[in-house]
Amino acid sequence: MTTAAMPRPEGDDTQRELTVDELAARVGVTVRNLRAYSARGLLPPPRMVGRTGYYGREHVARLILVREMLAEGYSLAMIERTLASAPPTASSATLALHRALLAPWLPPEPEVTTGQELAARAGVAENSAVVDQLVELGLIRRLDDGRLEVLDPALLTAGLQVVELGVPPEELIAAQAAVTEHVREIAQTYVQMFVDTAWRSFVAAGSPPEELERVQAMVARLQPVAAQALLAAFRTEMAAAVESAVETALSQFPEEESGSPPA
Repeated sequence: MTTAAMPRPEGDDTQRELTVDELAARVGVTVRNLRAYSARGLLPPPRMVGRTGYYGREHVARLILVREMLAEGYSLAMIERTLASAPPTASSATLALHRALLAPWLPPEPEVTTGQELAARAGVAENSAVVDQLVELGLIRRLDDGRLEVLDPALLTAGLQVVELGVPPEELIAAQAAVTEHVREIAQTYVQMFVDTAWRSFVAAGSPPEELERVQAMVARLQPVAAQALLAAFRTEMAAAVESAVETALSQFPEEESGSPPA
């Protein structure tokens, strides 16, 4: 028969497991806040012995990072998204690197709205089917209280401007779904380029700490540079597409008879 290991002796303070009160005291937060962070998924679950949870070094590292990000002005929602893909047992150094590499790419802070407010902003009648499409596309998330969380407000604003031009929401959503697939491929191309060059060289060199700042700077600059290159290519292709569409549209107009008197 096996028995659960109990917390280590007090002598090895950096290694021993902590109760929730000890963890809060170690990091300098209240137990109430610690429980709130856990409820949001910011901390991995503790090891349970009966009804008592025990926390290890990975919890200390994660909680310290949460506290630091809050001090830097991050909201809990932004921290939640930043840490969502981080390994639950990552060290403090790994979490710090994860934050540095991912933070520049996160979308703006989410907005909370309702279906009625969303329809009013679009100038259309409220339509739950349209909301379902937005949820499926990953642009909106339904909250437990019935409200809607807009995950990328900037993209929503751009979409509403297109609707104002007279494009039906259903047509725009279908077009955006196709565009998202293409953008996903483009993003993977740029990221793979970074992994195959700067990141691979950094790892091959043994991940020297003195090189970390340079890698972080490259990651931070990659987004605006890639966006600028993508926009330039898009303008060129958009101009060609518009020119072709205009020529096709004009060719459908009836030709005027030569020599006919002016109206």
